[in-house]
Amino acid sequence: MSSADSASAWLLVVLCAASGAYCLRQVRRSGGAAAGEAVMAFGMALMAVPLGDRGGWQALLLAAVFCGAALHAVWLLRAGVHHAHHLVGSLAMAWMALTAAAGYGHGGGPSLVTGLLLLYFAGYVLLGGTRLVAAAGPAQGAYPPAPTELTRACRLAMGMGMLAMLMMM
Repeated sequence: MSSADSASAWLLVVLCAASGAYCLRQVRRSGGAAAGEAVMAFGMALMAVPLGDRGGWQALLLAAVFCGAALHAVWLLRAGVHHAHHLVGSLAMAWMALTAAAGYGHGGGPSLVTGLLLLYFAGYVLLGGTRLVAAAGPAQGAYPPAPTELTRACRLAMGMGMLAMLMMM
């Protein structure tokens, strides 16, 4: 791994850990959704740590954590379909951990599943970026009451982190 790749990976670790810390602060106010986002952010930070080749057991442990997060996301779906993103994110992280455990990735191009996840998160980042810009602009009343701009920025950062991790596969 080159020093530029290592620096990028560590920046992604810091970004995801900071997002996780912010989400933990929001747990009391928002309930289960922020807890799921915190688990995802800290898990993304762990997966982004540049440790070279991870052992299979570490990747399987991360996959188990993300499968648990996916079950939590399924539980959150009771409150509405807007929680489906948590499910997609959890399953994407489990996918990346399982492919790391199996030794796939880093060569041969993306699989169909990875390609679909790349498309989903690219769209999520673009949509999240436009919403963040619109919320900061003069037409603040255009959306129904939504999370603060900092929460939107946190979600956007996590989406960009997920996109970066998928592109590195």
